[in-house]
Amino acid sequence: MAEATTTPAKGLAEQTRPERTRGGIQFSPRVDIFETEDELLLYAEIPGVKPDNIDLHYENGELTLNARVTPRLPTQGFLLKEYEEGDFYRAFTISETIDASRISAQAKNGVLLVHLPKVEKVKPRQINVRAD
Repeated sequence: MAEATTTPAKGLAEQTRPERTRGGIQFSPRVDIFETEDELLLYAEIPGVKPDNIDLHYENGELTLNARVTPRLPTQGFLLKEYEEGDFYRAFTISETIDASRISAQAKNGVLLVHLPKVEKVKPRQINVRAD
């Protein structure tokens, strides 16, 4: 009896990450993305990151988040260590047409909120139908 094998689907590329130049642990932050009529809202958990250490970049429909954590604790002398510190990285392909000039972001209490406003022509529009 012949063994069954599976062949990967054509046209699907493996998800790649940029090469790191800094050592250490890197986490993928948990994210929620919410859509309204006017914008996409992205919430990302990035505990321990100061706003100055967040690099948020949008280009050609891709949003890249890179957040650096400054170590808080000494590296030696632990009796017990369960909490890991590390940087955060995540990239998204945004299918909506976003107005890049109006993107804004704020960080508070370890949560990053990114506002991605839609371009006017992408917003849904109600069309009124008249009776003749």
